Amino acid sequence: MKTNDPRKKEILESFRNGLIVSCQVQKDEPIYTNDMVVKMAQAAKWAGAVGIRANTPEQIRLIKENCDLPIIGLYKIWHEDTDVFITPTLEACREVWEAGADIIALDCTSQLTHEKTKAWDLLPIVKREIPEAIIFADVANYAEARRAIDNGADIVAPTLYGYTEETKHIEGANMREFARMCRDFKDEAYVFMEGHIYTPEEAMECLYLGAHAVVVGSAITRPHLTAKRFVDLLGGYQDNWRDAERSKH
Repeated sequence: MKTNDPRKKEILESFRNGLIVSCQVQKDEPIYTNDMVVKMAQAAKWAGAVGIRANTPEQIRLIKENCDLPIIGLYKIWHEDTDVFITPTLEACREVWEAGADIIALDCTSQLTHEKTKAWDLLPIVKREIPEAIIFADVANYAEARRAIDNGADIVAPTLYGYTEETKHIEGANMREFARMCRDFKDEAYVFMEGHIYTPEEAMECLYLGAHAVVVGSAITRPHLTAKRFVDLLGGYQDNWRDAERSKH
């Protein structure tokens, strides 16, 4: 069942029918500056966004100091032997929480981590060790969402659809599967849409299907990838922009 904790519930309900903007930048990207994520977050708030999704303790702290919207925090850590990179360890979760995130996002797929454990095994550990945190489960499919909720996730979203071995071939969001998640899980957890949403119309479709809120990143805050999508199409799909979107940093 959904949380009865008044503090958590107030934050979660503040997202209802709203836009959460993912404000992230890597040091190897052409838009990188020290304060870029702050400008992104401030622009998102100006536009009426209800929350921010941010990566790394450093960037979470910067946003927290300069923008008063709730923060979904994560910590991307890449290893060559795994595709699990979103807050993959308890220590990473602690760093995200201590940096000021209101919500911790972590990989809750069935993939093996660098430590050779299942990614989804971390969720109940984080629930036990950081009980004050709201947990955002990033999954790739319906079955993983079901398991995340059973393990105590407050929020589930198909963030990693397209980033796992069995889904890496996809081009867009699976709206039919997402609608099924909303129908089946709406009374047990907050179902957000995140991943492969590029227009306001697509975001509105997600709300119509039952999303509590919609997270959008690349289409708003990563203009180099937006430009690359255009270049890819105009060049006859010879330079796949998704390779850049999925790149390890």
